[in-house]
Amino acid sequence: MGSTILLNPSHSIRTRVAYVKTVHKFKLNSDGELNRIALREGYRVIKSDFIVSEKAVFIWVEQPLNVTAGEVTGYFRVVRSGQPIPPAYRHVDTALDEFTPEAYHVYEVPEELAQKELNEDAA
Repeated sequence: MGSTILLNPSHSIRTRVAYVKTVHKFKLNSDGELNRIALREGYRVIKSDFIVSEKAVFIWVEQPLNVTAGEVTGYFRVVRSGQPIPPAYRHVDTALDEFTPEAYHVYEVPEELAQKELNEDAA
């Protein structure tokens, strides 16, 4: 469990404040489109998987339940093997379809690039 150490300036006593986390599952569009997901600051993708019964890629994201944590938008793109990947994308995980020879590589897209792509698509 994540924790923060706070030092009370008027005392030399340390207080430990622990923030509860949770894990949520999100379905990703795997046809090359940009995925936008509302998340909490401090989120972390912990797993991706291809769910055969849904024929879709999912990610599981750990994020704080702390109400003071601000909301952010996470941008993700699923890329298949052999497709070009911009150098600024950050690999998160790879999901495999065990019944076909297909791999789905999940990348986090930096916000600046995501916004640029969204603006180009809107024009």
